[in-house]
Amino acid sequence: MTISIPDFSSTRVVVAGDVMLDRYLFGSTGRISPEAPVPVVHVQQSDNRPGGAGNVAVNLAALGVTTSLVGVVGKDEAARSLATILGERGIACAFAEAADRPTITKTRVQSRGQQLIRLDEEKAAAMPGDAVASALAGTLAGAGAVILSDYGKGALADVQAMIQACRDAGVPVLVDPKGSDFDKYRGASLITPNQSEFEAVAGVATSDEDLVARARAMMETLDLDALLVTRSEKGMLLVERGGEPLFLSTQAREVYDVTGAGDTVIASLAAAVASGQSLASAAALANLAAGLVVRKIGVATVTPGELSAALHQRGQGGRGLVDLDTLLALVAESHDRKERVIMTNGCFDVLHAGHVAYLEEAKSLGDRLIVAVNDDDSVRRLKGESRPVNALEDRMLVLAGLAAVDWVVPFSEDTPAHLIEAVLPDVLVKGGDYKPEDIAGAREVLQNGGEVRVLAFRDGHSSSRIIDRLRDE
Repeated sequence: MTISIPDFSSTRVVVAGDVMLDRYLFGSTGRISPEAPVPVVHVQQSDNRPGGAGNVAVNLAALGVTTSLVGVVGKDEAARSLATILGERGIACAFAEAADRPTITKTRVQSRGQQLIRLDEEKAAAMPGDAVASALAGTLAGAGAVILSDYGKGALADVQAMIQACRDAGVPVLVDPKGSDFDKYRGASLITPNQSEFEAVAGVATSDEDLVARARAMMETLDLDALLVTRSEKGMLLVERGGEPLFLSTQAREVYDVTGAGDTVIASLAAAVASGQSLASAAALANLAAGLVVRKIGVATVTPGELSAALHQRGQGGRGLVDLDTLLALVAESHDRKERVIMTNGCFDVLHAGHVAYLEEAKSLGDRLIVAVNDDDSVRRLKGESRPVNALEDRMLVLAGLAAVDWVVPFSEDTPAHLIEAVLPDVLVKGGDYKPEDIAGAREVLQNGGEVRVLAFRDGHSSSRIIDRLRDE
């Protein structure tokens, strides 16, 4: 299945559920306490992160989705810290404050890469009244999807009222379930249990066919539109009402930490659905996102740039035509991953073997290759009125199809100097007999600590020669 990455910038998703504050204390240990046989940790660093439904919201925000978060917090410092962190990520919070409970806080003490102890502050009890359901109802206008993130801490005590409110508003409602009572999620658009959670309710499946049959039976019983079962190293199973089952194999080549993977799955699934993708396409994207997040340590997120890079590595898109703003975001994410960015430019009017060899050599200098292409007017100024033979979009599409090329961006000036100054690649490459100091943008790249390389074109290949031969014929 071909995976596409939607433009999430105009997408809005609401998350409702058990919000938490994950607090980490990092320090060194060098002695045992004289008071008890436990290590003494000298705390040197602390970090607060949104947990539970808050992590689902963070995953959505990382994708560029406009995100609202509904949940329960106490009247305490932890609630204020949580609201500040979420606000800095652009997440709108609609919290119900409860005077009879603290904000759920999980404090982890870690030393030398090991967790020594976890301290939980919580009162896992149903929130009285309909405060959370009312807060959710007030956020539904303009939402493309709603996620109900259940950690069994009481925020979703009135989950049926929430599901009904979403249904009445015509908004798909996706549920990450908890516990063995799935009946409370009756009427949801989709639920996303892992296989252990699913089999605890539906019974152990003896085969893939049996798993599908049990999924269909559960959908019928609970009046669900669809069911997504996450299966760890086996990938995922999506079953839709009236549709064929879709088995998705795992995308993870290396698994370092599955913490928070379920949050990433339902966040990316909801984001894609809210952007107008089919459930099958959304599930494929969520499967890709899960394969990326389990390769990271700790609770983590993925970005559109990481998804794009992963697709490129699989040869399923994720590369191609970009504008300057998108390119700058992709380059920033590549640098965050410690990748080396290469950039070159040209008209590439009639692509030939010499171009391909040149671009492959350029790509060998790093991890990501950007090709900047002269637009049609600038080609005419440089080559004459009979050029280009191929229009800009066609030239860019052909370049984007090459395995060596990651991103193709147009420019309208006679030289790409301003574009190069904006991107500041790690290596600027030009083909021909140029001196490095004569190459447009070279000074800025060098001043930024980058390199400028001149590569030789393959003899006997040129667009002009090919065009002349065609004219002679």
